This record gives sequence, structure tokens and C-alpha cells, in this order.
Amino acid sequence: MNKIKNTLKKVSKKLLLAVTAAYAMAWLTVSNGIIAHAEGDTSAVTKPLDNLKTLVLAVIGAIGIIILAKNVMEFAQAYQAQDSATMNSALKGIVAGVIMAGIATVLTFLGF
Repeated sequence: MNKIKNTLKKVSKKLLLAVTAAYAMAWLTVSNGIIAHAEGDTSAVTKPLDNLKTLVLAVIGAIGIIILAKNVMEFAQAYQAQDSATMNSALKGIVAGVIMAGIATVLTFLGF
């Protein structure tokens, strides 16, 4: 009985070593494949992200133009009524609208 236990221990140690080695080889093969793929053509990964970036920037720009137009009209009404508090608020809105409308240009200038 003792001999069988010793044999099972030896076999289990060798089996554990073999399984660990197989796992390590598989992991290295897969990770090398991923690295090799990443070094190649990455447009399949970056193209959808670029499209999403373009869409988000277009939406932000469109909202910025709407905010800009709304605040320009609000400023004109406040100027006509000589309401300085509303003029101040409208000017802040105009600046925010210009920033939002021009965000795509600014990010392109910065290299994004």
C-alpha cells in the first residue's frame, strides 16, 4: 500500500509539472500571437474607435452651435432690456457654445 502511495505521489508531481509546462507554453504562444498581431495592422481595432470619436465630437459640436445660437438671442434680448445679469449669463453661454462648437478643431490642433 505504501508503495502505491509513493508511486501516486511521484506520478502526480510529474503530472502537475507537465500540466504547468503545457499551460505556460500555451500562454506564451497565445501572448506572442497577440503581440505579433498588435504589431501588424491595427486599423481593425482603431477604425471603430476613430469613428466613435468623430461621432461624439460631431454631436458635441452640434450641441455647441445650438447653445451658441440660443445664448446670442438671449444676449440680444437682455441688451435690449438693459438687464446686466442676463447679459452676463448669456455671455458665459456664448463662450461655452463657442468652446463646444470648436472642440473638434482644438483636439485636431492638439493632435488627438
